[in-house]
Amino acid sequence: MPLNNVPWDRPVTIRLQCGLDRTFAGVYDALDFLENEWPLRHGERHERAVKTCRGALNGAVPAVIAREAFMAACLEAGMATVMTASKVKPHTYPPAAKRMAAI
Repeated sequence: MPLNNVPWDRPVTIRLQCGLDRTFAGVYDALDFLENEWPLRHGERHERAVKTCRGALNGAVPAVIAREAFMAACLEAGMATVMTASKVKPHTYPPAAKRMAAI
């Protein structure tokens, strides 16, 4: 991973036009994909995503804005984002009898 990468709080997984899923962990990964592997070169959202990701790598744009611009560009090109399950465990409460005994 390059030294100037800006990681996202949550990775973005997109479904490529060939049907495979690909996950992007940060701004550098997304910018590399936008500049070198993008299937649609002249879309408005693609151009905005490239500029926004470059700004995030330079520290001028928040990473969350670059993430949203990347996701918008993917939608414009027909690559839907794939929803992944959260890795946070749901909070479980003790049975009511134990809660009442603690009071």
